[in-house]
Amino acid sequence: MLILAENGLTTLSPEVGKLDRLSTLDLGHNALTSVPDELGDLSGLTDCLYLHDNRLSRLPRTLGQLTRLRYLNIGENPVAALPEAIGEMSGLIELRAQHNRLTALPESIGRLRNLRELWLRGNAIENLPPSAAELRELRHLDLRENAVAELPEALAGLPLLRQIDLRSNRLSRLPDWLARMPSLEKLDLRWNEIDPSQPVLAELERQGCVVLM
Repeated sequence: MLILAENGLTTLSPEVGKLDRLSTLDLGHNALTSVPDELGDLSGLTDCLYLHDNRLSRLPRTLGQLTRLRYLNIGENPVAALPEAIGEMSGLIELRAQHNRLTALPESIGRLRNLRELWLRGNAIENLPPSAAELRELRHLDLRENAVAELPEALAGLPLLRQIDLRSNRLSRLPDWLARMPSLEKLDLRWNEIDPSQPVLAELERQGCVVLM
């Protein structure tokens, strides 16, 4: 484990890639504008990689080589796009990309078949790619403070999705299929322009789902 958080780092040596027994690397709360491609050489990285609260505008494609990593936090960076290679990170259980500058997710996101939590608060995302329908282990989806105008249909068939946070988006109506989601327990719709009399909302509440308006 290597913890380098809150040290005012502006650069990171490529030599970090030689630390092949690292399971956790924490680079959060620094001033990094880039990280070396050699991060992808950390074949032992199985637990956590923290890159949050830096000045990163892009992520290296080599992150896709970290196929055993379970937790990735890239939040609070001016990142405008995730690399397609993120879909190769097949071990990810939790991905945090909060308060970045994302307008969309790559189609490859659907290959994260083990992903349980996806945190995307504070971006400018309008929709999810069709491949999100393959995230069949997903339990928690945070889309708060984005630009979603219609509930992504890719969510319709996700069997384990329990909580969806859609606060502060651009929603005005809800699809009927929402009431057929088998595991939905909590739906947060606050600060949207939604008519509370829509029948689907009453049906969700009848099924025991907590709906916040």
